[in-house]
Amino acid sequence: MRRLSILIFSFFNILIFTSCEDFFDTESDRQIFDPELNQKTDSMFYTLGILKGLQQVADQYVMTGEMRGDLVSTNIYTETDLRRLADFTADATCKYDSAYKYYRIINNCNYFLAHRDTTLRTGSRQVALPEYAEALAVRAWAYLQLCKNYGKVPFYTNPLVSIGDANQTLEEKDLQGICDALAPELIKFSGTAVPTYGTQISAGVLNSSDSDNPVEKNVSSTRAMIPVDVILGDLFLETNQYEQAAKYYFNFLQLNKWNIRQAYISFDSYLRRILEEKLPSSWTMTVSGYSWENIFSVTSTNDIVTYIPLAANSLRGQVTELPRYFGYDFYSTTGGSSSSNTRYLLERQIDASPSYVALSDKQDYYYTPASNSGGATEVRTAPLGDLRRLITMHQVAKNDSSFAVMIKFNSANVPIYRTSTVYLRLAEALNRMGYPDAAFAILKDGINEDILSYTMNGDSLDRAAGRYIRPQTVAMLQTTVPFLSSENIEDFAQNWGIHSRGTYYTQGAFSPYQMDTIVGQKIAELQQLHGIVPEGNINDTINAMEDLLCDEMALELAFEGNRFGDLTRIARHKNHAKLYAANYGNVWLSKKLAYKAAGLEQRLLDEANWYLPLK
Repeated sequence: MRRLSILIFSFFNILIFTSCEDFFDTESDRQIFDPELNQKTDSMFYTLGILKGLQQVADQYVMTGEMRGDLVSTNIYTETDLRRLADFTADATCKYDSAYKYYRIINNCNYFLAHRDTTLRTGSRQVALPEYAEALAVRAWAYLQLCKNYGKVPFYTNPLVSIGDANQTLEEKDLQGICDALAPELIKFSGTAVPTYGTQISAGVLNSSDSDNPVEKNVSSTRAMIPVDVILGDLFLETNQYEQAAKYYFNFLQLNKWNIRQAYISFDSYLRRILEEKLPSSWTMTVSGYSWENIFSVTSTNDIVTYIPLAANSLRGQVTELPRYFGYDFYSTTGGSSSSNTRYLLERQIDASPSYVALSDKQDYYYTPASNSGGATEVRTAPLGDLRRLITMHQVAKNDSSFAVMIKFNSANVPIYRTSTVYLRLAEALNRMGYPDAAFAILKDGINEDILSYTMNGDSLDRAAGRYIRPQTVAMLQTTVPFLSSENIEDFAQNWGIHSRGTYYTQGAFSPYQMDTIVGQKIAELQQLHGIVPEGNINDTINAMEDLLCDEMALELAFEGNRFGDLTRIARHKNHAKLYAANYGNVWLSKKLAYKAAGLEQRLLDEANWYLPLK
């Protein structure tokens, strides 16, 4: 009966989906009363309605993804539902355990896909195809979240439009079943650009605005869409089909010419004080690109591929609790400045975990001394840690208390995919394809023409010259995943290494951040933690590189909703590889999360305990 109620709700949702006012609403009644969908403008109306469904699942997406991971901690203010997610005791009463929110997205996508006339044209252009492809992508994303949260789930692709439809017996599918069922149709639309509706949409005026100087929050409709090739990459990555995943991630990056842009850390007085304490006076840093914190600002979409934008206030639509959970009152009517301490909340419900802080703090920071001339011929190491943490968890003071506030939701936007998300998942796929050096290049230098000079000298690694890329890897990057082909190489000339965003000078031959050193350290760490015996071949390198990527996902993407899904996906990769032990992935995952609750390490050895109860 519980599953039946989910599907019945999805049926009724077609009728009520657009009944509330918000900035994604339109003035059209056709999406409620006319099932033909035979006018050219209908696609836009329905697509905006589907995006409204993503708004309604935003908080749940983040909380189920982060509270069960290893990057957040509860505190004395944490509400019971969040606490139970964190210690894996959540039951069907948990307000964040709502499969129907995903099913109502699915049912609206099904309805649109079943009824849309895709033959409509403006001249030679089929005007409905971008929105049709978007509905396929959003439906696949929703099913992917269901499987990651619940394991096997009821599956249907026809819209439920009657109680009889909801009463039918439905088969259940897991991740592989979802991929097998949905990927073939999505592949037909690979390379399709997301819909765009021109000018930005107003999400309302910020409550904290001065009446004489109102600040409006604007939303890029293009950035609110899920690209077909990215969700295809996800489907194949989740099911251990690594080459397919890599090809579709690359297709997206190539279509849009997306590079990892250099993102610098703004050295405010707090960071400068740390630098003065730990760095000699003879150091230098040249910054370019854009500032790290501005990726998450109200006005910027730098680095954003897909986000879920929430309203500036409740009068303009769906709002979010996420800023408040992490200690920031986005909807305050006081404190015009976003940095004003009147908007910081001591009663925050979520803190950074000790494991996240420890991971960040143990990173080396690489810098060049001021005496360098004619290029960076010397790169030094300093014990600063990864500076992304010091920006992401901003130290603030209020009422004689000092605490950290997480900034990523201070815009009331929820990033689903950033450029770095796609590149890190691409690195994950390349690594498991047998190219850990290509994966390391995404962290160190960025995949660009410069890495051609870092190739192996025969079979020996000339570390002094910074060479780590094998000739067979260069060949793969010119053909299979062709970043370095003659047609594409110029498009990716501005690629930077992701790890440099928090640790600065990782690139080139003179940085201490070199593959043999960093991977060797990780192999030794895993050997000590898990008691594994390295086999002395590339499989050890691949396994260790995967853990380095997992660390980088924490450093770069922390608190954005990805973490538990990243951990379980990587655990499945390790199980699939059958290296060290058949259930090594389960052991690896259980050790990462064992600190959260007594007895959790033993419980997580059983994959059934990774999932929430379906209700």
